[in-house]
Amino acid sequence: MFPLKLIVFIALVSIVFAGPWGQICAGNPSNKVRGCDIKGCGNYGAPRKSRDGTIRRHLGVDVVCNDGSTVYAPFSGTIERQVIPYKINNAINNGILLRGSGFCVKMFYIKPVKYQGQIAKGNKIGVMLPMQRVYPRITSHVHIENCNKSDPTGNL
Repeated sequence: MFPLKLIVFIALVSIVFAGPWGQICAGNPSNKVRGCDIKGCGNYGAPRKSRDGTIRRHLGVDVVCNDGSTVYAPFSGTIERQVIPYKINNAINNGILLRGSGFCVKMFYIKPVKYQGQIAKGNKIGVMLPMQRVYPRITSHVHIENCNKSDPTGNL
């Protein structure tokens, strides 16, 4: 009987401490954040080296997502516009700004189903672009960045 109580307790705790956002990528129901790989780490605040050699901080969270996977709206809201993460064009240079349910995020490295309009939490928002083509051996991911540059980790 004790192990059953423990399992129920753990399940309840995980529900209470889970963030308010839904699943972001097919195949990653827990919104697992990219760990460290050949290109760095995916957590908020991780150091990044700029092209000029200076160190900056990662202002988003990288949610693991396989190339070609379906990407879902983490909350209900409005897709306001396209966002472009890079100054130089490449195969993953696309994304959206999504606002609603008290949140505002930029989602990078996806081909969205549309660039404007309403979307419900859990609906398909797009498809993960071919990150391996641009960054071989990186852990493919969707970059999620709060519009105000605060840490989005607690919402996952």
